[in-house]
Amino acid sequence: MWDDAFPSFLIGLREGLEAGLIVSVLVATLVRSDQRGRLPHVWTGVAAAIGLSMSFGAVLTFTAANLPGKSQEAFGGTLSLVAVVFVTAMVFWMRRSARTFSGEIKQKVTAALGMGAGVLIATSFLAVGREGLETALFLWTTAQAAGSSSGPLAGAAVGLLLAAALCWGLYRRVLHINLTRFFSITGAVLIVIAAGVLGYGMRDLQEATVIPGGTSYAFDLSAHLDPASWYVTVVQGTLNLTPQMTWLQVGVYGSYLAIVMTLFVRGVRGAAPAKPVPAASGAAVAAEPTAGASAPAGGAKPAVLAATDVAGAAERVSVPLDSAEAEQPATPAATRAGSPADPDSDPGAGSAVASTAVGAERSAAPAPAGGEAGSVSADADKAATSAAIEAGPSVTSAAEGEHTSEGEPAAEPASSSPGKASAPADDAEPPVATPSTPRRFPRWTVPAALVAVPALIAGITIAASGGKPASGTPVVEVSAADCGKGFSAPKPGRQTFQVRNSGSRTSEIYLIDPVSNAVYGEVEGIAPGTTRALIATVGTGSYAWRCVPNGGKAVTSAAVRVSAGGGSVQAVLPVSEKDLAAPLAAYRAYVDQGLADLQTKTRTLQSDLDADKLDQARKDWLPAHTRYASLGAAYGTFADFDAKINGRTAGLAGGVDDPAFTGFHRIEYGLWHGQSAATLAPYAKQLAADVDALRTDFPKQDFDPADLPLRSHEILENTLHRELSGNADYGSGTELATTEANLDGTRELLTLLRPLIDKRNAKVIPAVDTWMRRTEQLVLAQRAEDGTWTPLDKLSDTDRQRLDGAVGQLLEELAPIPDLLEIRKAA
Repeated sequence: MWDDAFPSFLIGLREGLEAGLIVSVLVATLVRSDQRGRLPHVWTGVAAAIGLSMSFGAVLTFTAANLPGKSQEAFGGTLSLVAVVFVTAMVFWMRRSARTFSGEIKQKVTAALGMGAGVLIATSFLAVGREGLETALFLWTTAQAAGSSSGPLAGAAVGLLLAAALCWGLYRRVLHINLTRFFSITGAVLIVIAAGVLGYGMRDLQEATVIPGGTSYAFDLSAHLDPASWYVTVVQGTLNLTPQMTWLQVGVYGSYLAIVMTLFVRGVRGAAPAKPVPAASGAAVAAEPTAGASAPAGGAKPAVLAATDVAGAAERVSVPLDSAEAEQPATPAATRAGSPADPDSDPGAGSAVASTAVGAERSAAPAPAGGEAGSVSADADKAATSAAIEAGPSVTSAAEGEHTSEGEPAAEPASSSPGKASAPADDAEPPVATPSTPRRFPRWTVPAALVAVPALIAGITIAASGGKPASGTPVVEVSAADCGKGFSAPKPGRQTFQVRNSGSRTSEIYLIDPVSNAVYGEVEGIAPGTTRALIATVGTGSYAWRCVPNGGKAVTSAAVRVSAGGGSVQAVLPVSEKDLAAPLAAYRAYVDQGLADLQTKTRTLQSDLDADKLDQARKDWLPAHTRYASLGAAYGTFADFDAKINGRTAGLAGGVDDPAFTGFHRIEYGLWHGQSAATLAPYAKQLAADVDALRTDFPKQDFDPADLPLRSHEILENTLHRELSGNADYGSGTELATTEANLDGTRELLTLLRPLIDKRNAKVIPAVDTWMRRTEQLVLAQRAEDGTWTPLDKLSDTDRQRLDGAVGQLLEELAPIPDLLEIRKAA
């Protein structure tokens, strides 16, 4: 699960931090403007944005679940491309706007304060909603790529919680973060992840046949890499790189990564550094008239007070000054406010760190050269404000002096009216009282409506799309209470049924023959409220629906009969764990006996090496190794023991010299590469100890009954990819001997499963036996009378092609067995 969590963790952390910084700036601006009464408007917009994002995610999830197979692939592939576009745009936007977005937000808040509650709610809603929608889309895409939602959701939750903690620490000035560097590093990582999502989206579109080339593979490493290994799982979960990729996937991945990463890195390196502003200039700037500003009545001229926001951008607040005062230089107090000698000044205010509180609640110190975000000091804010006060009348704020959202006038201080240019005291007019407008609705009405509306729209969208199958397609409702509701006698031939789960539990749904319990079709894991397609061929016979809710009892619908125009249809008789209990017990006994024989053979090998008998060790190595290979159906049960006993160098950094390379293949390498008996004796001793430990542990190991049918095909499939490709040889040239051992192991397994297979399809085993004999004849033809084997690379091209073809056809004949003997709840 956690290998799929990293991409969503990163997107949750980055998007959460962006949204958190925005909210922090909004809140701090209101607090600094003495507008705490407007904070509920900000939280209302934030809550509405969260509701919209969650509703958007629900629409994506349920819309995809109601689509047929290829449409789901096309839908997922298209949204993957959209997600890549959004993430790419977000990365470049943040790189470009990180230095000024705090000032832009504060300007919007200042304007919104004078226009009522609705504008302030909309400002916070739009600012946070954009991040939320991007997060929902990217999380849905990563969940689709992972095939599970648990890992991506867990990663996103951890990322969002960490982002919230960071924003709180920044706001309270508990910690400092170089936001410029943070967004640059995470941006580069997100570009790599987005390249993988783009490749995955292309693969989805190819599987949906929207784009050709689905079978044109650039590489296929599935025979060389274990898909279950930790390194393959991590790479696939984080980067969406798989052992098998098409030319289109590789081309798109490489092109996107090369172009976008190059542009991003050039943009980061080429960013123009911000010019440092002397600390002493704060008051001087406050005394300079603003270019282009219209002079207020009474000859007053506006001036601006410089304040640095979270990214180092200058924020200017209009201050009306008398015309005579505007021409005078800054007062000593103003000069002292920005001088290093002033005890209230913060000499470290230009360090390369950033704090959200700096962005709004406290004025910032000038940004240093290099353009990196600056740390902010509350003392510097007080000093700059004091300087402005000494330079002229008090600083004004666009927030105060306007009517509040409820229509009540704000109290106006005697000195000045914040938010508008104050006239001289002689010209001041007493405020005109405005009658308050009576409240029509409770305070909670607007917040509740804004949160509920997105959820309501999402619910209507899901409801409207969920129950509309293709024209003419029969809809069957399934649940523990109404299993098969709406089902009537279908027409003969291939039919598609839209199965809708109207219950409250995830369920397994089967179309069965109620007489024999044979299965015609099935839908596994259909969630409540979703619709899935079930395709089955209908012939003459009886049909019914069997609904098996998770944690509940199976329910079977009334049966219908199809007779006219339908031929006989082959159905699958379900298998239960009870049916596989006897074959499993017999196979466990076979493995235990084989392990006892293996113990004897490994001790013999150990004795050879202890006695410095290398030639005898080469002869005794092969019987021991092939005995282990004949136990192939139990590999999954052996767990870590298999890597110790029969591990290869795949994934080991040191290759054959890696300390983790042990077991049969390590001894094989040494025996056929001139290593001494003294060198190999410790490995033989460890091998014997591991075999002893395996036999002791095996009776306690959990052997899944479902593994038996799967191994009947997987043993020889692995043989084709490993032994017959030459990837499992470390010098002995005995790949064909191991192939023969694998044939023996498969034959033993089929002997135990034969009664179950014959009962469900009597034609399978005879075909398997035919190709098993042909394959074994080709293999044994390469064994000499003295027991030696022809190395695989010494086979003629004709012999090798015949052998590969025989094994391939044998695998085709074995392929139906796992499906025939799959454990089904319908049993």
